[in-house]
Amino acid sequence: MHFLYPAFLFALLFLAIPVLIHLFNFRRYQQVYFSNVQFLKEIQEQQSSRKNLKERLILASRMLALAFLVFAFARPYIPGQSAASAGKQQAISVFVDNSYSMQTLNSEGSLLDEAKRRAKEIASAYNINDKFQLLTQDFEGKHQRLLNRDEFNDAVDAVKISAQSRNLQQIINRQQSLLDMQREGIKSVYVISDFQKNMAPLQPVKADTGVRISLVQLKASKLPNVAVDSVQLLSAIHRPGESEKLVIRLHNYADETAEKIPLKLLINGQQKALGSYTVNPRSVQYDTLSFSGLQAGWQRAQITLQDNPVTFDNQFYFAFNVKQQMPVLLIDGGIVNPYLKAVFASDAFFAANRVPDGNVDYASLNTYPLVVLSDVNAISTGLSQQLKTYVAKGGTLLVFPSPEADLNSYRSFLEPMNAAYPEKLIIANVKVDGLNLQNAVFKNIFDSFPQNPDLPVVKKYYQLSGSAGSRSENLMTIPGRQPLWTGFASGKGKVYVSAVTLNDDFSNLPRHALFVPIMFRIALLSGHDQPLFYTLGKDETIEIPPVQTNDKQILKLVKANQSIIPDTRQQEGSTLLFVADQLHDTGLYDLKKQDSTIAVIAFNDNRSESDLSYLSAAELGKLVPGAGAVIESGKASLKGAVTETNFGLQLWKLCIILALICLGIEILLIRYFKTDQKRVSQPV
Repeated sequence: MHFLYPAFLFALLFLAIPVLIHLFNFRRYQQVYFSNVQFLKEIQEQQSSRKNLKERLILASRMLALAFLVFAFARPYIPGQSAASAGKQQAISVFVDNSYSMQTLNSEGSLLDEAKRRAKEIASAYNINDKFQLLTQDFEGKHQRLLNRDEFNDAVDAVKISAQSRNLQQIINRQQSLLDMQREGIKSVYVISDFQKNMAPLQPVKADTGVRISLVQLKASKLPNVAVDSVQLLSAIHRPGESEKLVIRLHNYADETAEKIPLKLLINGQQKALGSYTVNPRSVQYDTLSFSGLQAGWQRAQITLQDNPVTFDNQFYFAFNVKQQMPVLLIDGGIVNPYLKAVFASDAFFAANRVPDGNVDYASLNTYPLVVLSDVNAISTGLSQQLKTYVAKGGTLLVFPSPEADLNSYRSFLEPMNAAYPEKLIIANVKVDGLNLQNAVFKNIFDSFPQNPDLPVVKKYYQLSGSAGSRSENLMTIPGRQPLWTGFASGKGKVYVSAVTLNDDFSNLPRHALFVPIMFRIALLSGHDQPLFYTLGKDETIEIPPVQTNDKQILKLVKANQSIIPDTRQQEGSTLLFVADQLHDTGLYDLKKQDSTIAVIAFNDNRSESDLSYLSAAELGKLVPGAGAVIESGKASLKGAVTETNFGLQLWKLCIILALICLGIEILLIRYFKTDQKRVSQPV
C-alpha cells in the first residue's frame, strides 16, 4: 500500500491526545454523610475490571477513528498500472468523437452528449493542477493547447457534430504530437467513441511506449440505414432539353432488408423523378432515374431518401452544367479539312474552332472537351507534350494521320499515351468487316442493325501497332482483325486513332453515313467537366478550368450566408482550389468571381459513417495493442474506473467509512456497555 500525500501521516502524532485524556480523566467519588444506617440509600458497586475494559475499548475506538481519518487525508492506494504518476503533474489528451454516427440515440440520449459527459468525468478523476487537451474529428487549431479543468469543461460543452471522420491511427498520432511537446509529467491519452468499424486502420496502431492509451467505448443501438453512395450521369455532355439518365448507387448497411424506401430527385428545386426501392441486407443496388427538360446553365441537384431514424445521410448533392454549346478544337496542318468542317457545322450545338498546328493556344486546351488532330505531317515536341497533358487530365483526343505523315513523330507522340501508332502504309482494297456494337460509341445509333450492312471501303491505310494490346477498344476492323478505328484509355482521358486519313484517296469513310453519327457520339462522350460531387474531409483539392485572379478579383465559395476563400494556385491548363478543413457543411456551393458564378460545386458527407457497425472489445485490443482494457461505458460514473486504472485501488473512502464505524462503536460503548451492579442495603 502507498500514500498519495504521505506528509499527512505526521498527523498520527495527535493519537496521543485521546491517551492523555484517558490517563488524566479519573472519576472522583462523591461522599455521602448519613446519621443512621436506616437512611442508607441504594448504592451501586462498580467493578474495577469491567470499568477498565470499557475505558480501553473506548480509547481504542477513538484512536482508530482518528487514525483512519489521518489515513483518508493521506490518500492510501494499492498501486495500479500507472502508480508512478501518483502525486506528479500530468498531461491528459481526451478525444471526443463528434462524427455523424454520434447522433445515434441510446438509453442515455445521443452518443455525443454521453461522450461529453464522460470526458468531464475523466477530467474530474485527475488533480486540479493537471493539464488537459481536447481533440475532436475536426483537428481544429484551437484544440492544440493544454487547458485547466474548467477551461476543458467549457471546451467540451462547445463540441458539435462534424462531417469529418478519422481512423484510430490518425487520432492517436494527433494526440501524441501535442503531448510530445510536454517534456515533463505523465502523459495519458483517452479516446471516447462508438468505435465504428470504419475507424479501424489497415495496420495495428503504433503508439509511443511512454503514453498510456485508454479506450472508452459508448454503446449504441443497432439501427437500419440506407444511403445513396454515389451517382453518375450516363451522358458526358449535357444539352438543353435532352433526356438524361442518372445511375444511383443505393447501399443497405443493415442486416435486414430495406423495403420500399422512397426516393426523389430534385433539380433546381423542381421534382424530376420519384421512386421506391427495396435493397437486400448488406448489399448494393444500382437503379436508373430518367429526366429531361433542363435549361442551359448550372444544375443544382439533390437526392432525398426517407429513411428513419438515421437521417444524417438522407441527402445527396451533385451539380453539373448544361451547356448551350460544346466547343471543339480542330488542329490541322494549315489546310481546313472539309469533312470535319461539315460535320460540326451540321449541328448548332457544336462550336468548332479551327487552328493550324503552329498556332495552338496551349493555355486554353482544357476548355475543349474534344480535340481533333488531322492532316498534320509532323507533330512538334511542344504540341505533343501539351496534348499528352490534356489527355491525362481527362480530355478526349481524336487523331487522323496525314497522307504524308512522319511516322516517327506519330510514334513519339502516341506511344507514351499507350495508344496505337501508324507503323507503315498498306495499299490494299479491303472493306470494313466488323463494328464493335458493344462499344459505348455505337449505343443508341442503330434502331436495328441490318444483316448485310453497307460498310466503308478502304483503298489504303496505315497499319497500327499492337503494343497497346487488350487496352484497345476497336470501333471498326478490316479483314485479319486489323483495327481501322480504335480507342484507348490514357490517364483520365481517351485517345481515338484512325488508320485512314480524311481523304478520298484512302477510303470513303469521311463520306460514309456512319461517319457523322460516330463523330457526334465521340464528341458527346468526351466531356471532362468537374466531378458531380466531392466528399468532405476526403477531397481537399478541386481542379477547375483556368481562371485568372488577382488581389481584387478572388474566388469564393458561397452558400447562403457562408463565404469561404479557398487557397488558389494556377497550373498549366487549370486552376487548383485547396479547401483543407474550411468546409464543414454539406450542400451546394457557388464558386464566384466577384458577382459572376464560375461553377457550382457539391459536397457530401463521407458515407463511411453510414455503416453503423462497431468494433468489439477484442477487436479493439488487437488494433491498439498498447492500450489498457477497453472501458465500456455504463450508467455509473467513469471517475472511479479512471482513478483505479491510473492510480490503483483508492482506499481513502474506505478509511472514512472505517473512521465513522469506529465513532459509532464508541457511541455504542458509552451508551450500552454497563459496568455497574445494583445492590440494595439491608437495615441493621
